[in-house]
Amino acid sequence: MADTVKLVSSDGEVFEVERGVAMMSVMVKNCMDDTADDENRIPIPNVDAVTLAKVIEFCRYQHEQVVNAQPEEDIEKWHREFVKVDKSTLFQLILASNYMDIQPLLDLTCKTVASMIKGKSPEQIRADFNIKSDFTPEEEAEVRSENAWCEERSDPYRA
Repeated sequence: MADTVKLVSSDGEVFEVERGVAMMSVMVKNCMDDTADDENRIPIPNVDAVTLAKVIEFCRYQHEQVVNAQPEEDIEKWHREFVKVDKSTLFQLILASNYMDIQPLLDLTCKTVASMIKGKSPEQIRADFNIKSDFTPEEEAEVRSENAWCEERSDPYRA
């Protein structure tokens, strides 16, 4: 059994990856016996080369933590630096980690998006992520009035 696996991105780029690193992906782990050809090539059809390179970087770091554990603050610092990417890359990482079933990466990227939207109004979130409202202004006003109780920020325990 080879010590490396070749992951093939959607745009045909081949990445030679250590078996232990590649197996951090449940999808790749499940494919090892099923679809790997004689050259240990596993196609990753939903992930482009740029994103796959970032995914592999994350998996290598995580795999290294198993062998050479670092202090938690060093790991958190590395994670913060890793997700300092543009929004498009961040969303591609979310899609790739979900498709490849890499839970630690999915958790990290989703947590990053959650912190980006925390405390923002729906309008600010829409503007930040270029999301168009599904509601007409009249429908939005109606929803806001029906759910005004959610927006109340007063502390019921304060006199």
